[in-house]
Amino acid sequence: MRARIIYNPTSGKEVIKKKLVEILNILERAGYETSAFATTPEENSAKNEACRAAKAGFDLIVAAGGDGTINEVVNGIAPLKNRPKMAIIPAGTTNDYARALKIPRDNVVKAAEVILKRQTILMDIGKADETYFINIGAAGHLTELTYEVPSQLKSVFGYLAYLVKGAEMLPRVKPINMRLVYDDGEFVGKASMFFLGLTNSIGGFEQIAPDAQLDDGKFSLIIVKTANIVEILHLVALMLNGGKHIKDPRVIYTKTTKLYAEPLDKGVNMMINLDGEYGGDAPMAFTNLHKHIEMYADLDAIPNKAVKGEIEMYKAKTAFVKEVEDLTDSDLDGDGKINEREIK
Repeated sequence: MRARIIYNPTSGKEVIKKKLVEILNILERAGYETSAFATTPEENSAKNEACRAAKAGFDLIVAAGGDGTINEVVNGIAPLKNRPKMAIIPAGTTNDYARALKIPRDNVVKAAEVILKRQTILMDIGKADETYFINIGAAGHLTELTYEVPSQLKSVFGYLAYLVKGAEMLPRVKPINMRLVYDDGEFVGKASMFFLGLTNSIGGFEQIAPDAQLDDGKFSLIIVKTANIVEILHLVALMLNGGKHIKDPRVIYTKTTKLYAEPLDKGVNMMINLDGEYGGDAPMAFTNLHKHIEMYADLDAIPNKAVKGEIEMYKAKTAFVKEVEDLTDSDLDGDGKINEREIK
């Protein structure tokens, strides 16, 4: 089997670059003949390499870097009919996707070692028009703070940078007159923001979509109708207190396989945030692609409630694959089939 590491050489104080030899050794132990590609400042560097490697028949692509690098790799392979497995080695600021998959976020070597467990899960991803995303699709003035936090500030202060910038932006939050069409209904009116979540970890917070599942084929949709500063702070407090905001009348919370979003007032732009980056302006259609990419994860650490499919089924499958991969020539008959003793 062949693997290709696509890594951002500047992420996380160049930690991946420093530990690359150790990571390569781990992948070799996992049975992958491995090569590496360092991304460049060229636009879509990681995306283009991921697409090339997938078409060249690589069995695994490892995205090593921040959420932006992971998003690019997904965009490189998601449109393809034959998609390789994916693994991630986080080295960014928030690392929401790694948090959801229970992959260590403070040690790139430990993160790579998750691959040795040979545990994978078929993950849902989102599609917004022709762009793919792995964690969130959102719009509204408060969601725009991710664009305004300088990358150097994010690297040094992490979540604190987001919190400080968010507090600074609260007085500027105004509702947008919008139309949102989803599975169970339609919202027409003013809202300060909406979120489409694929995991329970958004911006480092794990209670925004507390009952999100990784493979149920549905987004967690949150519509915040109020733009009042005091009320928004109250909703934040409810969120931090066990995700109680989802039952508040100022919030619409539902599950949906799709969403259509558009602003209703002429001359008003509604910028779409995809995985923390600007993804274009509404109107935009969002679709959940059910179980679209097979990802390495630490299934032993993921709560059963976060997976719709029986997590024990995933574990049994990967355990069987491990046993087959570990078979030696002595376990096979002359024609290459598993002999009767091994089946028993």
